[in-house]
Amino acid sequence: MKYSNKQSYTKPFLNIEAQITKLKSRGMTFEDEEKAKRYLENINYYRLSGYWLIFEKVHDTHQFKDNTTFEKVIDIYTFDRELRLLFLEAIERIEVSIRTKFAYILSQKYGSHFHLNPELFYCPIKYSNTILKLSNDVKRSKEICVVHFKNNYKEVLPPIWSSIELMTLGQVSNWFVNIKHRKDRQDIAKYYGLDEKVLGSFLHHLTIVRNISAHHSRLWNKRFTLDFILPSNMKEKFNYEKRKYLFNTIVMSNYMLNVIDSDNRWLDKVNSLIDKFDIENEKMGFNISG
Repeated sequence: MKYSNKQSYTKPFLNIEAQITKLKSRGMTFEDEEKAKRYLENINYYRLSGYWLIFEKVHDTHQFKDNTTFEKVIDIYTFDRELRLLFLEAIERIEVSIRTKFAYILSQKYGSHFHLNPELFYCPIKYSNTILKLSNDVKRSKEICVVHFKNNYKEVLPPIWSSIELMTLGQVSNWFVNIKHRKDRQDIAKYYGLDEKVLGSFLHHLTIVRNISAHHSRLWNKRFTLDFILPSNMKEKFNYEKRKYLFNTIVMSNYMLNVIDSDNRWLDKVNSLIDKFDIENEKMGFNISG
């Protein structure tokens, strides 16, 4: 018989006043308690706890460093929210561009319905999963062009330039890495001046960033489980010592946006946001010595 060392959860419910009292007992100060109460009424205490971890003393029992204020925690929380919005803006533009290149380059070579040909894809299981997901999305779609196609044509799916508009970034990433011939992947990647392995790796990573941003999770000092392959021809731009932090994602995203738009100013917005909230950007993986 196996015995479990697990114990029952005994932490009690804390109302807003008790939450503030607890934070005070740990050394946090408040410039405006009434305003703090309004924040705690609308932002879960547990959610905010992820933002005050950086203020806790090392090797201490949840006690805060000197001069830790609730307002500074809110500043970082607000910064993170605005940063996620900037990333959603960037990811939208990258996603739309990748969709366009995928459909244009491969349909030019293989025709309007190359996505119905399993011989053009490497792994049958992955292909089966992606085509099934796309088929279900087409069935549910109320888009005018998709409805028109279903009512007028015999093919089981619309042409790729229509079908791809139903795909998420994660789905496009899965389709891309499963393309059978490396040359076809390279033809897409070379538009961005990248190797196909780098592009495929970054698309997968960007899908994770997109999911974090869309689901309102903490992003700014996230340490990613999976990083991405860094381009060998741009080594000086990246921080190899902190590969799993957001800095490299920022650099790569901005590179992609510069390819897509010669008037790109996205990085200026990111830097302005960091300056506005006086963020310690080394916690994001910036190389402050460089």
